[in-house]
Amino acid sequence: MGKLTPVRRPEPAARGVPPVAARPEPAQLDRLIHERIRLAIVSALAVNETLTFNELKRLLKTTDGNLSAHARKLEEAQYVRCTKSFAGRVPKTDYRLTPAGRRALVRYLDHMEALIRATRER
Repeated sequence: MGKLTPVRRPEPAARGVPPVAARPEPAQLDRLIHERIRLAIVSALAVNETLTFNELKRLLKTTDGNLSAHARKLEEAQYVRCTKSFAGRVPKTDYRLTPAGRRALVRYLDHMEALIRATRER
């Protein structure tokens, strides 16, 4: 049998792809918002002035513990403001998107739109 010679692939620049050092650094995805439940919370609050804990729980079809943990992370990041009160003797928790949360959501959506555009252009 004949001798096998390795197949050489062209260098990235030769294929029309700029070398790694020449590529712009991609914008970092906001990992806090990227998680499914947190993105849903922020999105729901972006189109509603306020939502109660129970309204969010029903809307997102999630458990008390799950919603509470995710909402707390958003509150710690100051993306969401939480107000606790009582309606008679029943505790009531309201959530509102903060200006910082709205800016974070807009940045996240812009990033995702850019990724979609780049993917479709290929």
